[in-house]
Parts: sequence; C-alpha cells; structure tokens
Amino acid sequence: SCHFRASESKREHFRRYLEKAGVLDSLTSVLVALYEETEKPNNALDFLKQHLGVAGQESADTEALQQELRDMRQRCELLAEENKDLKNRLQRYEPTQEDGAAE
Repeated sequence: SCHFRASESKREHFRRYLEKAGVLDSLTSVLVALYEETEKPNNALDFLKQHLGVAGQESADTEALQQELRDMRQRCELLAEENKDLKNRLQRYEPTQEDGAAE
C-alpha cells in the first residue's frame, strides 16, 4: 500500500509538472484538432508531430532561412547594381549597334 501511494504521488507530481509546462493543453488541443478533422489523415502520428510543431526547432530553422533569404536578396541587389555599373562601363569602351539588345 505504501508503494502504491508513493507511485501515485509521483504520478500526480508529474501530471502537475506537465500541466504547468503547458504540455497537457498542447496535447489536448492537438488531439481535439485531430478529432475534428473531417478527413482523418493517413498517419495520425505525423499529424500530431506537425501540429505540435516540433515547433521550436521549425521556428528556429524558419528564422535562419528567413535571415538567409534577406541576406541573399540584399546580395542579389548589390550584384544587380554592380552588373548594371559594369555594363555601363563596358558601353563606353565597346558600344554595340543596338543599345540594350543583349539585356
């Protein structure tokens, strides 16, 4: 009987821990979303993973990719400017018959 109470107390402590961390709410809302799906997904576990969002990892990856995209766009703009400048310089030394035909 003593062993039962100790294990019950451990369970209750763990349950409170999960509740405080928001785990129970997250699991409940994802399970409710799955329940409310009119067309159940073929893989329920994938649905849970996707909607629980292994989210911290994905959002970190997403932020890194968004930053990389911003950097690449900026680099592309700089290269486009440089390209335009070099074409203009080249025009001074090698004027073509039809300006802009090669663009």
